[in-house]
Amino acid sequence: MFPHFWFVYVATMFVASIIPGPSMMLALTHGMRHGVARAAISGTGNIVASLLQAGVSIAGLGILLTTCGPLFEVIRWAGAFYLIWLGIGLWRSAPNLDALEQQYAPHVSVRKLWLDAFLVAMGNPKAIVFFTALFPQFVHSDHVAPQESCLLLAGLALPAFGAWMIYALCGRRIAGCLSRTGVQRWVNKVLGGSFVGLGVGLAASKG
Repeated sequence: MFPHFWFVYVATMFVASIIPGPSMMLALTHGMRHGVARAAISGTGNIVASLLQAGVSIAGLGILLTTCGPLFEVIRWAGAFYLIWLGIGLWRSAPNLDALEQQYAPHVSVRKLWLDAFLVAMGNPKAIVFFTALFPQFVHSDHVAPQESCLLLAGLALPAFGAWMIYALCGRRIAGCLSRTGVQRWVNKVLGGSFVGLGVGLAASKG
C-alpha cells in the first residue's frame, strides 16, 4: 500500500465512521450521560470490535460470512435485540444530566460501558461485509502482507476512535445545556426510541 493510498483509506474510514448509526448514537449517549473520560474508555470497546471484524475480513472469512446465511442472520438478530434492549433501558432510566455539577451516572461501571460499545459494534455483521468489499480497493495484490494488515487496521482504528470522540464531545456539550428534569426525561426517551428504531431497522434489513 502506497502512502497516498493509505491517507485516502483513512479519509474513507473517517467518513464511513462519522455517519450516524448505532455506534455513534451510543458515543453521543455515553458522552451525555457518563462524561468524556468514560466515553473514551468505552470507545476502545467499539474499536476492538471493529478491529476483530476487520481482521476476519482480512483473513478472508468475510466471504464465508456473506455466503453463510444462517450465521449472518444469527449475528444480525442478536445485534438488533441488543440495541432494542439498550433503548428500552434508556427510555425507562431516570434523569441524571444535572448540567455540569452532578457526577455522571456513577452507578454504571466502566466495564459495562465498554461491553455495551463492544457488543453494539459486534452486533452489526454488515461491517464485515463492508470491510471485505473495501479492503481490496487499497491492496494491490491477492495476498495481504503483515505490514499491509497493520496499516489497514491502524487506518481503521484512528479515524473510528476520532469519530467516536467527536460524538462523545458533542454529547458532553449537549448535557451542559440540560438542567431541567422534564427536558432530561424527554432526552432519555428520544435517545431510547432512537436505539429501538435502530434495532428494528437492523432486524428488518436484509443482507
